[in-house]
Amino acid sequence: MKGTKSKVDAIKKTDSKLSVKRKGSDRAAKKTKKEKIGKDPNKPKRPASAFFVFMEEFRKSFKEKNPNNKSVSVVGKAGGDKWKSMTEADKAPYVAKAAKRKTEYNKNMAAYNKKQSEGPNEPEEEEESDKSKSEVNDEDDEESGEEEDDE
Repeated sequence: MKGTKSKVDAIKKTDSKLSVKRKGSDRAAKKTKKEKIGKDPNKPKRPASAFFVFMEEFRKSFKEKNPNNKSVSVVGKAGGDKWKSMTEADKAPYVAKAAKRKTEYNKNMAAYNKKQSEGPNEPEEEEESDKSKSEVNDEDDEESGEEEDDE
């Protein structure tokens, strides 16, 4: 009896090993390269938050006070500490600038989305191609004029 149990256990172990290998190979087969969707270069960038608006000015002043400092992390830490210590009244101008940038961004996004819903950028490409055709024609005219003068 002891011999039969060990044979059965051995068979189960080999089956489990095989099933693990199958799962691994199935996973490898399922992992196909997904097509990466490219970013649209015409899409407006997100606006900076109030903190980053503050940091734009803070970096300039910090660089004037500490011209020998080359570390980005030191500037970031100092800016973060100052931002935390500021009152809401001190932060108000930066919050206002950030809000203004956000409204501009929303307008630009609305225009961008409208343009995207209208269809692809074919009209722009046509304008460029017409322009390039006219430039080529101008060059041909100049060359043909030179040839006529030679005759």
